[in-house]
Amino acid sequence: MRNKGFTLIELMIVVAIIGILAAIAIPNFLAMQLRAKRAELPSNLDGIRTAEKAYHAEWDGFTSAAATPGTAAARTPVNFSAGGLAAFENLGWVADGKVRGQYTTTATNSASNADDDFVASATSDVDGDGTPANYNCNRAEKAGMVTANNVY
Repeated sequence: MRNKGFTLIELMIVVAIIGILAAIAIPNFLAMQLRAKRAELPSNLDGIRTAEKAYHAEWDGFTSAAATPGTAAARTPVNFSAGGLAAFENLGWVADGKVRGQYTTTATNSASNADDDFVASATSDVDGDGTPANYNCNRAEKAGMVTANNVY
């Protein structure tokens, strides 16, 4: 009579293969989570950019807003408050709920309005390593990353 089943060697090979796959997949999964958390920054900056352009169309100038929230969020999201909250409300853009980034705008208005511009920036450190990811946008350009792509 012949016994059916797997030998110990076959089971060990399967466990080793699963271990190798897990060793490859887990770091990639963690990096993907950090990229997803960081994705808030460019989308919010594009919203600020749209609000600044609408503000300029109505008031013939851009507006500045201090860093909001007052302290940059690290690993956990914080309420979008303090700092330049009133200026962002005046601009017509406020983040819904908690944010993972700190946002600011700086306006440069000229007498002719033709040279008016602003720089909106966002910074965040979702992995908590002390090296923040930074994004900028202005009147002519959508949000773009200033730091390296592997900085979270």
